[in-house]
Amino acid sequence: MSSNDVLGALGAMLLSGDIKIVDCTAQLGPDTPILHLPEDFAKNTPKVEIHKISEYDADGPFFAWNWMKLGEHSGTHFDAPHHWISGKDHADGYTDTLDVQRIMAPVNVIDCSVESAADNDFLLTAEHVKIWESTHGEINPGEWVVMRTDWDKRAHDAALFLNDDPDPHEDGSHSPGPTTDCIDYLLSKGIVGWGTQCIGTDAGMAGKFSPPYPAHNYLHRDNCFGLASLCNLDQLPPKGAMLIAAPLKIEHGTGSPIRALALVPKG
Repeated sequence: MSSNDVLGALGAMLLSGDIKIVDCTAQLGPDTPILHLPEDFAKNTPKVEIHKISEYDADGPFFAWNWMKLGEHSGTHFDAPHHWISGKDHADGYTDTLDVQRIMAPVNVIDCSVESAADNDFLLTAEHVKIWESTHGEINPGEWVVMRTDWDKRAHDAALFLNDDPDPHEDGSHSPGPTTDCIDYLLSKGIVGWGTQCIGTDAGMAGKFSPPYPAHNYLHRDNCFGLASLCNLDQLPPKGAMLIAAPLKIEHGTGSPIRALALVPKG
């Protein structure tokens, strides 16, 4: 089958509904949960603001539009390599210079929802991934890998979603994520990136790991991408879907809110 035939078949399947588009994106607005850095840091990402310019009124009788204030890493978002010190020297590590050929790829969905419901601090290990592969098939180079925890069901309540440690002397929160050996193993498979349904790509207590924040450290070191605050992963199969995760082309952008979309075969 030629490339034209493949694209023609894809177009027909999209039009017929044989391929469903699943929106893996959280709503972006003033109530969107935002990561808070420890008090040692002077600045934090502000909450999302949406300000009206006009809406068929004296300020603009024929049109409606808004202006926004938001951080690059707000809501469902993309982490580019320059976001972390380990990736700061990649010339193509910004959202405006990355290779867009890489951001649409098959996605492997590892279901950890039961374990995460039982333990907010559940950690996905390399051994867990290997067991998953023995059932569902190998993770291939250039593919996305995402961790389903159903954490998006908490997004209506910022405190529940962030789940910060109640002890003020503790630096971290309680949310599931990958171990160091998990990320190391996935990168050895040649993945394009890793995603989670939590506020960031690392586990809540990953600041205590060695190295700290391994998803950030290792992914961006290897010029790979991170996705956070994904939604509706329960609507994706373990294998067989395609994920499109396109960041805005922000000049020297370290990340960007995205509209993450999955193409899922019917049935």
